[in-house]
Formats: sequence, C-alpha cells, structure tokens
Amino acid sequence: MGRHDIEVRRKAIELIDSGCGRAALASALAISDGIAEHWIHAYEAVGREVFLGMGSKHRTYAQETKLAAVLDLLEGGLTRQEAMSRHAIASLTAFERWVKAYREGGPDALAPRPKGRPRKAGGPPEPKTREQELEAENRRLRAEVAYLKKLRALEAGRRAPGRGAR
Repeated sequence: MGRHDIEVRRKAIELIDSGCGRAALASALAISDGIAEHWIHAYEAVGREVFLGMGSKHRTYAQETKLAAVLDLLEGGLTRQEAMSRHAIASLTAFERWVKAYREGGPDALAPRPKGRPRKAGGPPEPKTREQELEAENRRLRAEVAYLKKLRALEAGRRAPGRGAR
C-alpha cells in the first residue's frame, strides 16, 4: 500500500462505505483485485485512521501488544478482525504469523529478534603457534611462486615465434 497516496485511500474508504466490493473497488481505483481485497479487510479490521496511515511507514509492535492480540484471539473468543481492531493491527499477514509463532513457541516466540548477522561462535581466535604461523607463510609463498611461474609462462607464450601479436 505504500505506493498509493492518501487521496487514493480516502477514495477507497468512500467506496467501501458505499458498499463497493472487491471487484468494483479494484476497477474504480485501477488497482489489483488482491490489493482491493486487502484494503477492504484492513479498513474493516483497523478503522479509518489507521487505514489512512498505512503505507506511510513500517509499523512495529511491542511484544506485549502482539501477545495481547494473540491471546484475545485464542483465549478471549474474539475473531481475527475484532482482535486486530482492538489492538490497531493493520496487517493480517503479520497477525497470522504471530499466531503461528505463539502456537509453536509460546510467548517467547513473539519477542523481538536481534537485527543483522549473528556473531561468530566463541570469542576471539586463539593465538597461533609459531609452527602454525610458519605453515601459513609457507602456503602463501608457495602460492605466490606458482602464480609468478604461470605469469612467466604466459609472457613467454606471447613472445614465441609464429604466434600473432595481440
């Protein structure tokens, strides 16, 4: 929804309130049926103000909000739309992902995860022994010698008689 400005969403609200369905909304606003269906569901679930604010930025929810919404659905007897509306959750997909995570891992599964690549296991690498340092240097020098031999062979091949100049 981020690609559609607030005026398009206002027009969508008018059409939804007047009783337009998915196909009519999609046709009137020149949007896909999938987006129209999502907008109808989102508007009914979260209301006018939250719907108008959707798409302006990525929303994040606290663990407590996620847990309360999931518990309202699973134990409180509310429907998905009622639970989403009560907690102003705009995304059905995110809400269903929270429900699945809660069922599989309990309340801790709704905790925020650290961003970025995980750190390497263990601490700083152990210092190398003198023998390991010498072996590494030996491997590096052997690779350098092999590279230089290959370079000399290529240069000699270019200068060989009977070959065209490049």
